[in-house]
Amino acid sequence: MSIFSNRKRWLWLIPYLFLAPWLIGLLVFNTIPIFSSLYLSFTNYNFVSSPKWIGLKNYVTMFGSDPQYLQALKVTITYVLVAVPLELAFALFLALLLNKGIRALGFYRAVYYVPSLIGGSVAIAILWQQVFGEHGIVNQVLGLVGIDMPSWVGNPDYAIWSIIFLKVWQFGSPMVIFLAGLKQIPPDYYEASSLDGAGKWKQFFHVTLPILSPIVLFNAIMQIISSFQAFTPAYIISNGTGGPVNSTLFYTLYLYQNGFGNFQMGYASAMAWALLVIIACFTGLIFMTSKKWIHYGD
Repeated sequence: MSIFSNRKRWLWLIPYLFLAPWLIGLLVFNTIPIFSSLYLSFTNYNFVSSPKWIGLKNYVTMFGSDPQYLQALKVTITYVLVAVPLELAFALFLALLLNKGIRALGFYRAVYYVPSLIGGSVAIAILWQQVFGEHGIVNQVLGLVGIDMPSWVGNPDYAIWSIIFLKVWQFGSPMVIFLAGLKQIPPDYYEASSLDGAGKWKQFFHVTLPILSPIVLFNAIMQIISSFQAFTPAYIISNGTGGPVNSTLFYTLYLYQNGFGNFQMGYASAMAWALLVIIACFTGLIFMTSKKWIHYGD
């Protein structure tokens, strides 16, 4: 009896043994680096010498005497505010089309989801650089209708738009989520609204959008977070410089330049934590305003 009770006493450890690989990975690869970067953000650290404590100097420099940081912040916020609404609108538009009961729905859904899987790769960024080059496909098509455009990626007025279009092209993930939400809307709602004289536009704004509003919130939050962390397209298209004239100097690209180009790891760590606060402020603002435009079942 005592042997059985002793065994039973240690049974509570079994779940933690199965969780041990994940817990060790969380500690070694996430928790320790996160708090290490927080400490480094208050230091002057260049990979060679030991970190030197300088307090809030990195944060003061960021917002007070580093114009390139403010430029990177401006470019990134512009990218987020333009690319995310366009991507969500395009994803919802295609979801509405696919919800019409077309044949081979699974095939189209899979094909449209592919850009979300490969859109962030280096290969697609290189392809995009060629497509929006001076003699790329985009300018060739525009030339057929008499529109003469310079190189999109080489002109500071248009370079950011080439990356925005790449973000919009990665509409697959929010589209699939929108489509799943559309499938859950009862047809009775549309039948009742049509009996009341509502047309397609009124049904969209008074039935579809209100019911989909929680999904719009979810997609918006996820895409805003991913957009603030965009790095590969800006790095490849600008050849790692953020050019031309810092027009594609994304936040993460400038962070990379400071941390691994200038070996200012303390400053880069401060930038990373500032980015965390910026993302938290954007998501918090959306949640604060969501009570006015999110409609749940009640």
